[in-house]
Amino acid sequence: MAASDRRLAARYDRIREQLAELFAYIEDPIARMATIAAIVHHKMPHYFWTGFYRLLDGKLVVGPYQGPLACAVLDGPEGVCWAGVQRAQPVLVPDVHAFPGHVACDSRSQSEVVVPVRDGSGAIVAVLDVDSDRLDAFSQTDVDALTAIVALVYAAA
Repeated sequence: MAASDRRLAARYDRIREQLAELFAYIEDPIARMATIAAIVHHKMPHYFWTGFYRLLDGKLVVGPYQGPLACAVLDGPEGVCWAGVQRAQPVLVPDVHAFPGHVACDSRSQSEVVVPVRDGSGAIVAVLDVDSDRLDAFSQTDVDALTAIVALVYAAA
């Protein structure tokens, strides 16, 4: 692992530890989503838009987020967020313009990572969506760390 990846992983580890401490006092999953969005958005310089889309009545509906105005509803089945739901795994997109069916909520977004959020039974109930205004801004280090962070949404307090 390169030194820059080690530094990034260490930063994410500190964020995850901070969130775990906060979540000892926060049980509501929506409040946890809001806290995750706020903290990671402001602590990661390569983030442009950070938020959750909740799976409600067969649509992805915007939840807590940080950044410019978002698409309120993603009907699907196209887009990176829906790909995360359909594949049931994280989706890393170095160039959103090369992703078939990309939904452009903001033309400044250049790269994206989406991580499914699972409830206590393992069902996908949301996705964490992070965009950058730079191409190829995310790596497997981001994916692994964000996967660990979203696991906190429904973890026991």
